[in-house]
Amino acid sequence: MTTALITGSTAGIGAAFARRLAADGHDLVLVARDTARLREQATELHDRHGIEAEVLTADLADDKGIETVAERLGDRRSPVDLLVNNAGFGNKGRFLDVSMDDELRMLKVHCEAVLRLTSAATEAMRERGRGGVVNVASVAAFVPRGTYGASKAWVVQFTQGAAKDLAGTGVRLMALCPGFVRTEFHQRAGMGTDNIPGWMWLDADKVVAEALEDLSRGKTLSIPDPRYKTLMGLAKVAPRGLLGTLSARTGRKYGPQ
Repeated sequence: MTTALITGSTAGIGAAFARRLAADGHDLVLVARDTARLREQATELHDRHGIEAEVLTADLADDKGIETVAERLGDRRSPVDLLVNNAGFGNKGRFLDVSMDDELRMLKVHCEAVLRLTSAATEAMRERGRGGVVNVASVAAFVPRGTYGASKAWVVQFTQGAAKDLAGTGVRLMALCPGFVRTEFHQRAGMGTDNIPGWMWLDADKVVAEALEDLSRGKTLSIPDPRYKTLMGLAKVAPRGLLGTLSARTGRKYGPQ
């Protein structure tokens, strides 16, 4: 029996990871800010799958919250075999319309927390010679689009760089870059989704299934679904100026700004 720790576990992709890993027989450490919701999730997964589900309340926009999760990841008596850094959010508004406090909070959660938790987890995993980390980014990482895209680009570059440094240790790292997924993400950010074409939406459970398959294959980057693989392939060859213009237009219409 192995243990997986999931941040942002109570909704969206995090909840999908929890469901899938519990169904596969993994014990869980569930991390989020809402204790009541965490306990409800833990009880449901325990009753349905017979696994142990530990609740850990933490706000990753706060140093104390990050330290709490890092300490759990470093616990050699109860090791974590898989870390899923999923916690994240979007801010509604163009650059300079969003407060600096909110921008810095995003960087704290998307970058600093990912760095510190990945470090805590992989240090313990390297000692045991096994383990895995999935850092949830976004296809927004591949287009010039404000602080959100920039923070997710950092996640991708950091993850792939760390994966190379840890090659041969038995520790695998992978950046997961989904497109639009039906979660609470846009609702929490106050973003409308009615104008997003139906073909652009992905199912969270299918995203997780493909991500875990890619991790098992040793990939360091996972872009779920052929549609987004094609779009990101086109983005790589498009002129940067044109890509920036298109990204700004579509970002204002569809995505985090």
